[in-house]
Amino acid sequence: MQIISIPVVQGFICKETSSIIRIEASSNYSRIYCSDERYPIIVAKILSWFQNNLPQKDFIRAHRTHLVNKRFIEKKISNELLLHNGETIRISKRRMHEMKEMI
Repeated sequence: MQIISIPVVQGFICKETSSIIRIEASSNYSRIYCSDERYPIIVAKILSWFQNNLPQKDFIRAHRTHLVNKRFIEKKISNELLLHNGETIRISKRRMHEMKEMI
């Protein structure tokens, strides 16, 4: 079990990396979608901070705005990833080749 300490306004939130479904970039903020949270956690960190602090073997950068946990990918359909929760994440053209090798 790996845990990441995420800085928030009130201090830190410790989350198991296996509970993070995906992280979506929004300017200088990120929305963290977790399997054990009803709403996303919004933090003032850019996506590359998460990419550097999460285990690279478990997370994949599908697009410049999305970092996805491989455990929650159900399948790849054309240029999108279908996640277990029903969401679809678009794969950028630049990262399509990487996705074919990883999935």
